[in-house]
Amino acid sequence: MTNITETAFSRLEFDRRLLNPLLKAPTHKSGRFGFRGALALKFAAQLADEARPPELAADQVMATAEQGADTLSFFAGYLLSFGSLALLADVLGDSIGPDGKYFVFCNNIDLSSRYRVRIGNGSFYICPLDEATVYNELLDLLFLEKGDLKRLDIAGKLDRIADRAAGFTTNFEEISYETGLERMGPVRNPYENRPV
Repeated sequence: MTNITETAFSRLEFDRRLLNPLLKAPTHKSGRFGFRGALALKFAAQLADEARPPELAADQVMATAEQGADTLSFFAGYLLSFGSLALLADVLGDSIGPDGKYFVFCNNIDLSSRYRVRIGNGSFYICPLDEATVYNELLDLLFLEKGDLKRLDIAGKLDRIADRAAGFTTNFEEISYETGLERMGPVRNPYENRPV
């Protein structure tokens, strides 16, 4: 059984960045560890030993790492703003590499846009996300049918998505992070128009 300390999740776990896990356990594929939840990007100031939610997080995160590998093999998550991509890359640090597949869905990029942005040791596929979920958008992007995953548990679904993502290739427009900042739209207030 794969232990989190034997994977690229080890530092993230030690730093207490893996939050609200639906899954934080070995998957069904031998030697693979999976995570579904949120990734803390910026911690709130704490007094004494109180627990506070992070100021900024990547939500709807799905990720896998193979035992003994230094980098995550797969990562997908949601950012309210494309501008947080540099912080995400910094938090992931050496956990990203040239062989992994990393997808980030952002709320403030044009709905018809798809980019590829290289930061650090890896590159991120950047896609828009408005009212849908990372899970549903990823299934569409990877041409996976919901019905085929219906009977699988969370770990099984993550295995299927990570395996399909490993073979993902596309000709998304490659841009710099700075160009993405110029093109991004305003950041919306996620609590706007919600009843109190």
